[in-house]
Amino acid sequence: MKTGTSYLRVIGFMALAFFLLEFTIDSGEELAIMKYPIIWAILVLLLVFAIAIEIISEALRSILFRGLNDDAQKRFLASEATRKENSFSWFKTTYSNMLGAKPIEKEEDIVLDHNYDGIKELDNTLPPWWVYMFYATIVFAAIYLVRYEVFGDTNQAQEYEIAVAEAKVKLAEYKKTAKGLVDVNTVELLTEAADLSAGKAIFTANCVACHKADGGGGIGPNLTDSYWILGGGIKNVFNTLTQGGRAGKGMISWKSELSPLQRAQVGSYLLGFEGTTPADPKAAEGDIWMDPDTPSTETIIESAESVADSTAVEVSMNN
Repeated sequence: MKTGTSYLRVIGFMALAFFLLEFTIDSGEELAIMKYPIIWAILVLLLVFAIAIEIISEALRSILFRGLNDDAQKRFLASEATRKENSFSWFKTTYSNMLGAKPIEKEEDIVLDHNYDGIKELDNTLPPWWVYMFYATIVFAAIYLVRYEVFGDTNQAQEYEIAVAEAKVKLAEYKKTAKGLVDVNTVELLTEAADLSAGKAIFTANCVACHKADGGGGIGPNLTDSYWILGGGIKNVFNTLTQGGRAGKGMISWKSELSPLQRAQVGSYLLGFEGTTPADPKAAEGDIWMDPDTPSTETIIESAESVADSTAVEVSMNN
């Protein structure tokens, strides 16, 4: 491996082997080389094989060269020199054409009449690559103008607003299943034993002093009746825990001491006091709270009457 071409061939062979192994071996989202360490051994063997091929090829070339006579060796060396000289001729030619410059021997054809103390100016044309890029910007500007100003396609500001709206929807969906990210709009009553146990521990540590251990109320209101000062239900209780009670005489805000999940846990726990009988209940405060999502008694009666009427009509038709 005496030439740079040999090293490039080995590197290219190893890169090809790596990508083939990655694409042919099913490793899920993880890289195959990380999931299956045996691939490292395979790559090392392939590397040794590629180096061996290059060394053998170079040795054969050397043996064949030494078997030539002097004239043949000279012709071979001359052809190799010519091949190396012309190996990147296409690149050199392309690069020269992209520059659009005149050869030094032809610069007299583009010399201007300006002469400042022997300094002359050449009338070189702009490089073709620069001209083509300028034409490309004109085409881009025309397409942009027609697309956004004529046909009114979605611009960047609108795309941003759409992306933000989609992100908010996804965040709201995620919050429904992520207990730690709940807020007053997404909080739900927790019923799992682990959550209620955690809520009881929080209530015992922070709330017993004002509401008593059985929820009968002391400094704070009674939690066992159906009367609520700021509304019942998990959403109202969560909001009260977050924002605090009535200004000047209500409960403090717990949002800096308790996380959203902890507020949901203690709120779910204390709602379990309703309907129980405390040892020394405090007088009711506030108003009776009814869950707006629960159908009223009138609605239930109307539904029952509707079902009865439908049954009567069906019986009459059958008779």
